[in-house]
Amino acid sequence: MKILIVSQYFWPEEFRVNDLALDLVERGHEVTALTGNPNYPKGRFYSGYGFRYSVEYYQGIKIYRVPILPRGHSSFTLIFNYLSFALTASFFALFHKQQYDKVFAVNFSPITAVYPAIVYKKRHNTPLFLWVQDLWPESVSAAGKINSNFVLNLLTKMVKYIYKNSDKVLVQSEAFIPSVEEKGVTKKQLGYIPNWAEDLYSNNSNVSYGKFYNIIPKGFNVMFAGNIGEAQDFDSIIKAAEITKQFPEIKWIIVGDGRKKNWVEREIIRLGLQETVFLLGRFPVEDMPSFFVHADIMLLSLKDEKIFSMTIPAKVQSYMAFGKPVVGMLNGIGADVIRKADCGYVGNAADYKVLANNIMKAYKQESSILLEKGVNGKNYYTHNFSKKVIIDNLIRIFQE
Repeated sequence: MKILIVSQYFWPEEFRVNDLALDLVERGHEVTALTGNPNYPKGRFYSGYGFRYSVEYYQGIKIYRVPILPRGHSSFTLIFNYLSFALTASFFALFHKQQYDKVFAVNFSPITAVYPAIVYKKRHNTPLFLWVQDLWPESVSAAGKINSNFVLNLLTKMVKYIYKNSDKVLVQSEAFIPSVEEKGVTKKQLGYIPNWAEDLYSNNSNVSYGKFYNIIPKGFNVMFAGNIGEAQDFDSIIKAAEITKQFPEIKWIIVGDGRKKNWVEREIIRLGLQETVFLLGRFPVEDMPSFFVHADIMLLSLKDEKIFSMTIPAKVQSYMAFGKPVVGMLNGIGADVIRKADCGYVGNAADYKVLANNIMKAYKQESSILLEKGVNGKNYYTHNFSKKVIIDNLIRIFQE
């Protein structure tokens, strides 16, 4: 099959869609990506990229990059980032003559990034498959970015239009189904394609114990890896870290970057947590196993919002695939996965006291118990989130 992937975010930005594209190429399919110039998450273009059109190749994938404005560091610049991709990629799709068998659009935020896929579908009458990673308008409302009922109603109409023009709507969480059905998606349109972890987590092929040994603090390491943003509720994480300061051996290690990083840095200083909370910065996904190997337990958190209770954060699969126990502070389906797998400890979203207590409990626990929980998680991952099974299912849906 010839497949056009439409996604505002693509390699070298680190998203699951990269792994999907590479796997499709390995299976003999011809994959092309329509995307922007990389600037996530720091808000500025990666070295070698800028506001321009370009074509490049990555491990057998042809990538068309359209000019977009960088995210910057404000809501104002973020809106223009969203709009610029929707406009320039739609213009490209309108005049792009290459024929494809399927169009696969990835609905991260913003959902406006799906419009170029609809333009191409209508221009060439090509089936469109939409992978819903983020529910709109619920996610923007939960993040506090938009509170106007008028704007939210307008966004809902836009989402309904996008769903209506998709041949298949594939959700990453079964908890998304009521929301998409409310917006007109039929049973025939629906499909379930969850996230998975990259192979480097499940086969541990990229582990180097010594690579980051000198920058990892010594102690009981609670590790968070990923975006440092509003959705991850770092307000509560820092409050929990303040409680566990009574056990100086408990170290909180944060690997990542994001819009909330500067706030976290200031709070560490204000609360005197320099000896127990460590911000190590952002590293390539290939380096994550060499960080994970130093963790005693992995941290997962989401804010107390309905939309987040319906989401399975992608890092759940990464943590479980690597075989590490998990401590969670979240509601809904993500918490249910941890409980069903018996792979760690979980408390309600925003309940920083329970998070602190669970970490202190894990700290005092026999290491054999933590090891067993890590094994439980890996087994659950293998049976429920195997990449091969998921992509086999996606290809079956393509061919229906």
